[in-house]
Amino acid sequence: MSWLPLSPGPRPALEAGTGVRPVTLDADGVPLSGLLAQPPHGPPRAVVVALHGSGMSAGYFDNQAGPGLSLLSLGAGLGYTVLALDRPGYGASARWLPEGQSLAGQTAALRAALDGFGHAYAQGAGFFLLAHSNGGRLALSTAAAEDPPPGGLIGLDISGLGSAFAVRRGQLPGPGVRGDWRRHWGALRMYPPGAFRLGQRLVAAVPAREARETALWPRMYPAIASRVRVPVRFTFAEQEQWWRCDEAAVSELVAPLAARRVAVERQPGAGHNISLGWAARTYHLRALAFLEECLLAGNTAAGKG
Repeated sequence: MSWLPLSPGPRPALEAGTGVRPVTLDADGVPLSGLLAQPPHGPPRAVVVALHGSGMSAGYFDNQAGPGLSLLSLGAGLGYTVLALDRPGYGASARWLPEGQSLAGQTAALRAALDGFGHAYAQGAGFFLLAHSNGGRLALSTAAAEDPPPGGLIGLDISGLGSAFAVRRGQLPGPGVRGDWRRHWGALRMYPPGAFRLGQRLVAAVPAREARETALWPRMYPAIASRVRVPVRFTFAEQEQWWRCDEAAVSELVAPLAARRVAVERQPGAGHNISLGWAARTYHLRALAFLEECLLAGNTAAGKG
């Protein structure tokens, strides 16, 4: 859920950051578009797969409103391949999936796309899913699936997603419903000048099927979480307004997870759209630090030097 306070209309062309290029993957005959950044020197240590929230696109992770705010450029500079995908029903796949896909359908599509990606690109230690808002539902569902992505799943880093809404069901955005845009942003001082103008390039319609299923997430979550065994980190913005993140809600979020490690953190100076604000670099560095910790734990368990 990541809408902008903007009037509908034609979107300007998206200009990718330095070293970032468009990419299209095949998901069992459905094209998934996105953005790709690769390390400038040598093979990747791992692949960070970035999954955007509702009403957004892959460019959410390539913030061009200020220096150092793009996850793609930052991750590539630190030795990772970063793949930000337009989820099924967005970008190139919208023509094939005008109603979007169920969470189960998105999970199968992502798995197929990553299978193809693994045959074409080096993966390093495997895939690490970094997801925002409704993209976090897909990350959790993928981790819970019986058939994980080929090459292995290292862990999950999820921002802007909980298991208990802080709003009524009728306040959730969907097709023809804008929702309360301030809940996506928080205080405007948390965003660089030009963030909203550049954000026009990122806005996309929320597929109807996705919007309907979003309201069911609190009921779906426990069963999915009980099958997630890889490390998980949740981040809630200081001004998160869509999801409850009080002590009781966090306890309910963590309890069903089967993961061997779960972290829940707060991001100061941020609203729901963390990766579009001034706090983007701080959040991205923390997320990549969690990836580093996951890699270190894996190397230690394997007895690698």
